[in-house]
Amino acid sequence: MKKMSEAEVKSFLLDQPRTGKLATVRADGRPHLAPIWFDLDGEQLIFTTWHESVKAANLQRTGQAALCVDEAAPPFAYVIIEGTVTISTDLAELRQWATRIAGRYMGPAQAEAFGRRNGVEGELLVRLTPTKTIAHKNISD
Repeated sequence: MKKMSEAEVKSFLLDQPRTGKLATVRADGRPHLAPIWFDLDGEQLIFTTWHESVKAANLQRTGQAALCVDEAAPPFAYVIIEGTVTISTDLAELRQWATRIAGRYMGPAQAEAFGRRNGVEGELLVRLTPTKTIAHKNISD
């Protein structure tokens, strides 16, 4: 098992559209885990969520989250990002990022349709700023 460099982490997160698993904490202390689509803006990880979702409530209350992205095939790899979050309701910015994220996961032909569907009032734009990153590759070697 080897640690990933910063360049390897960025490449791992962007080279293919892997689903992230976002961890937050409920008000009663129980963990909450949800799959998300994401993209990067510099060092920040960007995703959207509905304002009434459990993760939205948790993010707004704590301002913190952790995300795991993994490669489930040999030689196996993962990136875990812990950090603080900021939330925006700016519709223009939300639509831009919803479209960009949709393009990563659904392809350019469907990006606009998914961007319109997910870039609406009530959806939140979340920026996760890393405070700690743990990343390993070649786990089975």
